[in-house]
Amino acid sequence: MLRHDRMQRFFFATAQSELGQRLFRDLGLPQDGFDTMLVVVGGQTYQRLDAFAAAMRALPGGWPVLGICRFLPSCVKDLLYHAVARNRYRLFGRNSACLVPDADLQARFLDWSPAGAVPMAKPEHGRDTLS
Repeated sequence: MLRHDRMQRFFFATAQSELGQRLFRDLGLPQDGFDTMLVVVGGQTYQRLDAFAAAMRALPGGWPVLGICRFLPSCVKDLLYHAVARNRYRLFGRNSACLVPDADLQARFLDWSPAGAVPMAKPEHGRDTLS
């Protein structure tokens, strides 16, 4: 997502952060077993494959075509989402090291707070959030 969001429309928060925990809590989702990703677009929160579809529709180029998966029946979307999640490393590979964000990338994480830093403010209107 970071690589393809050239317009820097999306901001991010980890599920374990205060913001992520609040989103999960407000949606009545477990706050200790994160089996979904959340995407907030235009104030609406999406989960699982609907989150993927919403994010893809917001990217430039050919990515929005993947948003068509939002029209699948819920039972099919859930099966597909969980199958991809279970096999993500086999499908997409695994990095041997974690990403170390530079200052520009850190600014896109709403919950980035190195020692002594003040957490980032909410995204301005027209910006979206991934958790």
